[in-house]
Amino acid sequence: MRKGFVWIVAALAIVAALTSAGCGRSTTETTGSSGDRTGTVGIAMPTKSSERWVADGNNMAEQFKALGYETDLQYGDDVVQNQVSQIENMITKGVKVLVIAPIDSSSLTDTLQRAADAKIPVVSYDRLIRGSQNVDYYATFDNFKVGVLQATYIVDKLGLAQGKGPFNIELFAGSPDDNNATFFFNGAMSVLQPYLDSGKLVVKSGQTSFDQVATLRWDGGLAQSRMDNLLSKAYTSGRVDAVLSPYDGMSLGIISALKSAGYGTPTNPLPIVTGQDAELASVKSIIAGEQTQTVFKDTRELAKAAVQMADSLLTGGTPEVNDTKTYENGVKVVPAFLLQPVSVDITNYQKVLIDSGYYNAGQLA
Repeated sequence: MRKGFVWIVAALAIVAALTSAGCGRSTTETTGSSGDRTGTVGIAMPTKSSERWVADGNNMAEQFKALGYETDLQYGDDVVQNQVSQIENMITKGVKVLVIAPIDSSSLTDTLQRAADAKIPVVSYDRLIRGSQNVDYYATFDNFKVGVLQATYIVDKLGLAQGKGPFNIELFAGSPDDNNATFFFNGAMSVLQPYLDSGKLVVKSGQTSFDQVATLRWDGGLAQSRMDNLLSKAYTSGRVDAVLSPYDGMSLGIISALKSAGYGTPTNPLPIVTGQDAELASVKSIIAGEQTQTVFKDTRELAKAAVQMADSLLTGGTPEVNDTKTYENGVKVVPAFLLQPVSVDITNYQKVLIDSGYYNAGQLA
């Protein structure tokens, strides 16, 4: 009996010791993780002129603050040197991590070397930072698919797969200093090129290369001016049946040019005009029967992905990624987390944008 009793006491002592050690380790890990969620996160956004960037910045700031971080949120007003100065100030102030959507994707090499020297990790946000080894992760949408969705919408609405045509189309692309612009354009052309080759789609202006159709800073005014010129020079006869536009702000400028040229009447309806970002003005335009389509990219989810990456970097975790091959920035392949974009038009805007809580019905009234 005594011998059995001794063994029981010893066993209980071992269990107690292990339990105590386990509890101590758990408490230490939790405290350590929570303790790391201090300091300031630097968030550098390109501009306030597009409402999506305002939403992106606000969404990230709210989510970082909910975790316990302070944030320094800055907008560069589409001026490269503004953004460079803002990021350099963040580095000087000792931010713990940088989340950057660059104005010019190749303008930050020296600045990011300063961040690396200060041991500040960098998350590239939506737009890939190029030409730097010092980019740790990339949060974005499947940018090639954005172009595929836009072009597929045009193909479907024109009935090209059913042999209809020929139709006239004009092509627009985004800013040449934004890495995403080429992904969008290449995605669209992967769908449109066979119809251009067969003659079912015709670009009367003859402008089909990225360099010819790119629009600096995604500027809606520049897009409107170019559309004016295309209409006056290439469409003295015939009409435009579709316009590939990569971004809502450009789409509205394009539509303004078309309306000035007499489109938008019962006898001369507007062509198919695509877009991207589901900005409020463009969704209203879709409801009004002017812009035809946009590609929705839920900035709440993109912000969540970037916050996850930054938080993992700061708390000793491993950021979640789902692409380690696609996004080569000229120096390295940057591991990325890609979210899926959604095509939106008059048939599904209610479900995608209102029912999801992204907008409320009053905003679209």
